[in-house]
Amino acid sequence: MADELTRLVNEYRARASATVTSRLDVLMDLERVRHPGVVPFLLELLRDSLESDEVRIHVVKQLRNGTGVLVPANRPGVAVALSHVLTRASAEELRLQAALALGDFTDVDGVLSSLSAISLAADESLDLRYAAFTSLERSGPTAESVALLRQIAADEAFGNAARNVLSAWHVN
Repeated sequence: MADELTRLVNEYRARASATVTSRLDVLMDLERVRHPGVVPFLLELLRDSLESDEVRIHVVKQLRNGTGVLVPANRPGVAVALSHVLTRASAEELRLQAALALGDFTDVDGVLSSLSAISLAADESLDLRYAAFTSLERSGPTAESVALLRQIAADEAFGNAARNVLSAWHVN
């Protein structure tokens, strides 16, 4: 498998100036490789702000959809990379996908605060804010999520939704 990973990584890099479709084809082949080096390579692509948004979105979806490449030891690094994409100026769709993906990482330190910050950011789109809010909600009633939802309860856009979640969790 290491040989296959090396071959595909080299093939991807050789296509640096090729079309997005061509590079996505290589990434789809990479989905079938089960090797510890896959996730670090995907994170390299995700962190590369010069990489196309389409490729980075595909990477987020690969990391989110449980394609079998992610192991527990990868979770903190993936969460940090997704939080970085979410909170930095990037394409809206990429940030939206990162917000949704972070719903699977709410147990990782720092994720809930990133999601809360976006949920409360009045200058962000409602779609992005809502995606962050729903991902925060997926954490369930932890001490941190309850405290953050109480802050969001004062927000004009999501206050009612936050209060409804707190009520559903039987938290006053």
